Amino acid sequence: MLIGRDKEKNELLGLLESDQSEFVAVYGRRRVGKTFLIRETFQYRFDFQHTGILDAPMGEQIAEFCKSLQTAGLRKFEMPKNWHEAFHLLENLLSKSKAAKKVVFIDELPWMDTPNSNFVRALDHFWNGWATARKDIVLIVCGSATSWVINKVIMNYGGLHNRLTRQIFLRPFTLGECEQYVVTRNLGYTRKQILEAYMAIGGIPFYWSFLKKGKSLAQNFDRMFFSENGEMTREFEALYASLFRHPEPHIAVIQALSKKKSGMLREEILLETKLSDNTVFIKALKELEQCGFIRKYSCFGKKTKDAVYQLMDNYTLFYFKFVQENQNGDTHFWTSNLNATVHNAWAGLAFERVCLQHLPQIKLALGFSAVISSAHSWIYKPKGKGETGAQIDLLIDRKDQTINLCEMKYAGDAYVIDEEEDQRLRHRQATFVRESGTKKTVLTTMITTYGLSKGGYSDEIHSQVVMSDLFRNADFDD
Repeated sequence: MLIGRDKEKNELLGLLESDQSEFVAVYGRRRVGKTFLIRETFQYRFDFQHTGILDAPMGEQIAEFCKSLQTAGLRKFEMPKNWHEAFHLLENLLSKSKAAKKVVFIDELPWMDTPNSNFVRALDHFWNGWATARKDIVLIVCGSATSWVINKVIMNYGGLHNRLTRQIFLRPFTLGECEQYVVTRNLGYTRKQILEAYMAIGGIPFYWSFLKKGKSLAQNFDRMFFSENGEMTREFEALYASLFRHPEPHIAVIQALSKKKSGMLREEILLETKLSDNTVFIKALKELEQCGFIRKYSCFGKKTKDAVYQLMDNYTLFYFKFVQENQNGDTHFWTSNLNATVHNAWAGLAFERVCLQHLPQIKLALGFSAVISSAHSWIYKPKGKGETGAQIDLLIDRKDQTINLCEMKYAGDAYVIDEEEDQRLRHRQATFVRESGTKKTVLTTMITTYGLSKGGYSDEIHSQVVMSDLFRNADFDD
């Protein structure tokens, strides 16, 4: 059963109503559900469908392509010697179809592009030389190697340049979509448990499928991450190897970024990784951003050239923090550390990251989703002795002359603002107003799991967002 994805599903179905042939690339990180979305949307009915084979040579790839042609109904043909001949056979197959729209789905397209196979050139000729001369072809392609899809199809500057008519970036589930998944599978988790699962595995549907009914979240995590044959124990290597053909610089970048929660400048990444400032490094940064593993943002008041890169992938950070560091091989590591300092420290930082991943929901909860705004961080370093610095991990700069200074706190109950915390928040706001020189209205906003404990210093907070707000559908809620 397809959970969520209404926007993407409608876009795919809309292809059937088009008055021209359509060439669509669906891309996104490994296990995000690209293939499932396409198959479910078209109810597993295609005029032709094929899946490439990992690490297979050209001859084997073409042979399997021909088997798919036979399955689709093509009979009595000579085995093609190259991809040009193979695509001519596909043309013959589709020419005989009486369907108003002939839907072609090629999955794991990057695996078909073997060395010296001229696969992309043949695909280009099939599309430009044949399909675009018709109005009834819908060609949908996708693949695990997201960087290949981006570089060879979406950003191709050869024959396929600007040939795509649509592109769909399939994002991870939001918290709300994960809740739908939990309800559908009758897992019985509370929103707090769903939030904690999200902080570790993000919104990747395939990862959520490993959660077993009848087991607590902690028991599931012990099995998935810390048992010898857990489903997620060796996912890290497979994840980056599948997305990027040469993942070494990508991994070096994320390892560096994992050490600094607020992110790093480009020059700092180079210094930490010892990578050369060349096209390989530039490409790695760009591809990690395109795949959603890192985000590039600017600090408030800084120029674009001073952009900061921050690691945002929940699973990767969880892997570095716990799986990689579980040197003792404790198969009950998560259950044993549920209330430990290491868990609580991780949860606080992970909650902040989930908030950044749900900015539309935060804006909706605060009542300005229709207002143009931008998210930033801000830091002030003391200039002299006796002076105190200030740091804001999230501020939302709005076009309606307002700035929300957001404080994100993960807690097991209503959050209590004591006198010390109140003074810190006041100092932070006053320092920001003074040093930034802003003339806008500045509001302190608390984002917490269960809201603020009533009375006392909480009365000084201008606005609040709670965990349940993060579960809202920001696309359709009013």
